[in-house]
Amino acid sequence: MPDDLDALFRLHHRELRQFAYRDLRCSDGAGDVVQDTFLRYATVLNRPDAPGLIANPRAFLWRIATNILRDHRARLRRRGFHARIEDCAETQADPRPGADQHIEARQRLARLRMALAELPPDCRTALLLSRLDGRGHHEIARCLGISVSMVSKHIMRALRHCLRRLAAA
Repeated sequence: MPDDLDALFRLHHRELRQFAYRDLRCSDGAGDVVQDTFLRYATVLNRPDAPGLIANPRAFLWRIATNILRDHRARLRRRGFHARIEDCAETQADPRPGADQHIEARQRLARLRMALAELPPDCRTALLLSRLDGRGHHEIARCLGISVSMVSKHIMRALRHCLRRLAAA
């Protein structure tokens, strides 16, 4: 008997899953429907009057799956629609930053500008070309007329300086 059930599963699980997915639009839910379908089928096979009871196993599986989906829809109607919190979060909370966040961001920006102004010109230029313009170390070295190694040192010095200034505030 398990061999017959295994063979039926291999033959029909994909089409039953697609059928359930079209109804539910949920891959996990469709898999659950298929599992429940074969579980109910196996329960019927274990009944004493099972031999000869199922003339067309495929049609019987489809009938079970259809009934499971019908029961699922009826349960949803009785319970009503329950939205997931993730789906509602955008409509309930304003995702834009608040006034306090704007003020804090402006203060951080002002501190960063001051920290950048304190840097030597080559150091500041190397950092800005790297971080804002997205240029590579070789290109920055050509622009400033310095070695690639010196570009790395300038950028690291600028980053350390800016981090210290921002952390101190």
